[in-house]
Amino acid sequence: MANTLLTIAMITREALRVLENQLTFTRQVSRQFDDKFAVEGAKIGTVLNVRKPPRYIGRTGQAISIESAVETQVAVSLDTQFGVDISFSSQDLAMSIDDFSDRFIVPAIAVVANKIDSDGLKLYKQVANAVGAPGTTPSAWLTYLDAGVKLDNASAPQDGKRTMVLTPRMQATLVDALKGLFQSASDIASQYRKGKMGESGGFMFFMDQNVGTHTVGALGGTPLANAAAAQTGGTIITNGWSNSISGVLKRGDVVQFAGAFEVNLQSRENVGILKDFVVTADVDSDSSGNATIPISPAIVISGASQNTSAGVANDAIVTIFGSATAYANKVSPTALAFHQDAFTLACADLPLPKGVDMAARVSDKQLGISIRMIRDYDINTDQFPCRLDVLYGWTALRPELACRIQG
Repeated sequence: MANTLLTIAMITREALRVLENQLTFTRQVSRQFDDKFAVEGAKIGTVLNVRKPPRYIGRTGQAISIESAVETQVAVSLDTQFGVDISFSSQDLAMSIDDFSDRFIVPAIAVVANKIDSDGLKLYKQVANAVGAPGTTPSAWLTYLDAGVKLDNASAPQDGKRTMVLTPRMQATLVDALKGLFQSASDIASQYRKGKMGESGGFMFFMDQNVGTHTVGALGGTPLANAAAAQTGGTIITNGWSNSISGVLKRGDVVQFAGAFEVNLQSRENVGILKDFVVTADVDSDSSGNATIPISPAIVISGASQNTSAGVANDAIVTIFGSATAYANKVSPTALAFHQDAFTLACADLPLPKGVDMAARVSDKQLGISIRMIRDYDINTDQFPCRLDVLYGWTALRPELACRIQG
């Protein structure tokens, strides 16, 4: 009988299957894929521009009132090429694919999967909506339900595509807190046997060890807004901080301003909760305690894009995660509740070089993942050095459809 050897294509297909099975956060988000990156003469650059739908106000009465259709876009930069380099012998190639996968592919792909997931979960720094208290693992079911309220107020669809990705500790604490509540017998059994939440409260729950950890700024003082007229836009001038503090606020901190309330993004009605804004860059206070805070989203108080009830008035109290100074320097694991369309992963084919022993690529457009494997041969050692690469980029496509859960 003829010998059966593993081909590079077989190895690459197995690598893709293992990668798909090990992605947690990544499997729950929108994914974009374009094979034009690998087509000679049809390169589209290193940025994908993803359209966002226009928003309208509507009219009351019979008279027509034409509104402009304004599409916006979010740039997704394919800026991360990550890979693992391995080597195996002719004898290794003669093994069954299952054994080869266990010995070589699974450990390598685990590194790739964790890198992709970890990078995606760092998008929490672009999410303004937040619940929970930094430094305290939430155990009350209401905290997680409040995350759902944030998504509801942002008009996130209730279409079965909402997910919560928790830290191991958050998941264990929540399962323990809910063990006595009424649920279906199968759900209780699953929680008891596997220690997993499963589906509850309109979300599918998952655990991911790659959940990001946020360190709150140094804070200090009694911060207030400082401007003669109500402030709108993407920066807020403040004073009253402790003098000359480096990192008084950190990128990713969540701030609120008294009098600036959240509105439902469809009806634009005030929902009675202070609007959350995320700090987009580290902030220092000067020698007089002044600081200018860059925020997202920018404050819009009228029109189709309205997202806040009012501008920030002079002397409006500034709070950070709901308090002026309580959470200074707190280290906080930051889980995410989100709709699928909140984030996107873009992935593209890498070109296959010539002049090597073998080169293969496997792309799954449905999952938006593409893996390239290149193999060469070292005649001196009878080894096949290989490199495995993915090219990808993450962005928060509609961060208003997500909410942080501080722990």
